[in-house]
Amino acid sequence: MNMSGSNTVNSIFDIDLSPKPGKTYWADGNREWREEFIYFLLIDRFHDDLERAPEDKPNRQTGFGNADQLQRICGGTLSGITRHLDYIRDLGCTALWLSPVFQNNAFSYHGYAVENYLEVDQRFGTKKDLEDLVEKAHSYDIKVFLDIVLHHSGDNWTYPGDEKYYYYQGAVFPFESWRSQDLPVPIELRNPELYWRKGQIRNFDAYPETREGDFENLKSYKNDASPEALLVQQILTKIHCYWIRETDVDGFRIDAVKHMGEETVSQFCSHVREYAYKLGKRNFFFFGEFVGPEEMYNRYIGPKTSVVIEDKAIYFGLNSVLDFPLYHILADVIRGVSKPQKLVERYESLRQGAMGRGEFGEFLVTFIDNHDQLGQLIKRRFGKEASENQIIAGIGFLLCALGTPCIYYGTEQGFDGSGEKDFNVREAMFSLEDPKVNALNKSCRIYQQIAALAKLRKGNAALRFGRMYMRKLSVDGKDFMLPTFEKCLLAFSRVLYDEEIVVAYNSSQDENDEEYVRVDPLLNPQGSSLRFIYGQQGSVNVLLNEEGNKHFIKLKLEPGQFVVLTNKS
Repeated sequence: MNMSGSNTVNSIFDIDLSPKPGKTYWADGNREWREEFIYFLLIDRFHDDLERAPEDKPNRQTGFGNADQLQRICGGTLSGITRHLDYIRDLGCTALWLSPVFQNNAFSYHGYAVENYLEVDQRFGTKKDLEDLVEKAHSYDIKVFLDIVLHHSGDNWTYPGDEKYYYYQGAVFPFESWRSQDLPVPIELRNPELYWRKGQIRNFDAYPETREGDFENLKSYKNDASPEALLVQQILTKIHCYWIRETDVDGFRIDAVKHMGEETVSQFCSHVREYAYKLGKRNFFFFGEFVGPEEMYNRYIGPKTSVVIEDKAIYFGLNSVLDFPLYHILADVIRGVSKPQKLVERYESLRQGAMGRGEFGEFLVTFIDNHDQLGQLIKRRFGKEASENQIIAGIGFLLCALGTPCIYYGTEQGFDGSGEKDFNVREAMFSLEDPKVNALNKSCRIYQQIAALAKLRKGNAALRFGRMYMRKLSVDGKDFMLPTFEKCLLAFSRVLYDEEIVVAYNSSQDENDEEYVRVDPLLNPQGSSLRFIYGQQGSVNVLLNEEGNKHFIKLKLEPGQFVVLTNKS
């Protein structure tokens, strides 16, 4: 309902952006974004409105739904999430990332085909349901942010004959008709000149095709410096300010950033951030999906950092990006099927670029599992070929390493979906056959161990703010080097002032691994000790080599064992 009392908001001119009378907007939970542990879910797949319960057992389980069911709406709702926020809270998550909520084309269950930006998709619930979800989350000290799509709309209009058109040398194709006389909403988007109309992208790495083409049947907005593109951004900016006003959300994840113009991203983030600031939300968070060369990241992250493009200083305004380079490396290293060299090089690269400093953790949202697995020919959850210990170690790595960790729903239960299509890794958390059963099992060993690691991270500042160093290892205490074999002991440290936390993992699932691990000599003199705070009991003494120039500890880990130690008592 708009402020004039009508039932429907159809135009951006119906939108009132003054603060809601009597409402106090939630600030930010008094946390930096690098302190968060994010839970990402698809609304349609998390929980419906039925009263259900899990089987109370420690075992991992598979998700629900067959291939036919998972290509359609399964029935998850916003109110279903609200009723089970304790499950997310007790896992240790402090932020909730929701898949897109706006009204979508009928064929879409995932939310990325928007036809009405001013209504919640009725299959998920109502605007009031979203408001209630955010309010309940805030009462649990959980931040909420929405997945939003600025690059394209849904399949809301047709090319001639409703045929598929493909990008060809920048040619603009004719507009035929809107699929509905009432859509899209707001009505200002019912202007064919606001869309590129250049057909579907064939080569996602070719410029300008990747910026101007359509995502399959989803229609791309103009995103250059043209008057039409500027109008699109004015419309989309006001829309998303409206949703902050109405629901009090705390941030946006922006889809397909790579395919948008630099100025488009900068202007949107800057304007929306300023609006949120007016409401008292001083730490509104933006992070983007960017799949491309890592050297491009610096062009998009850091709202206070400018980059000169075509003689213009652009302030991009994204706080962070999803860490796809880590995603493409980490899973196989944890499984013990890939040499850790690229992982080590990844963190060395960050360190050399000053990103290894603790404060830069806020620039990367790290993950090991997600919903569309861009760049993968076969979609597979991390759990598909991972043991329980490996899943725990994978999420444990994210929780202890640099970055803002994010867990994809179902990973904490050991979901193992795989296949050629996206739906194969988008299982339901509730049974589609038995109306009494769900998979929200707090007794699952994986869930409990992740919760323990999340609690550890929350209670140890070094794991949230510390500098990060990959540690060299030795089998004899003399010759130290970084790990080079698939089956290895992997170790790194987080250092914050006078505290060092050592994280170690044995990637072999068959053999014990006993090795010496270098530690900081200034923080750990000979004769001092580091005590285990996860994965093992007791402590280990700091040793010194014969030359007196290397300080190290000796660790013996069982197959798949993940441990954390600190030099603080």
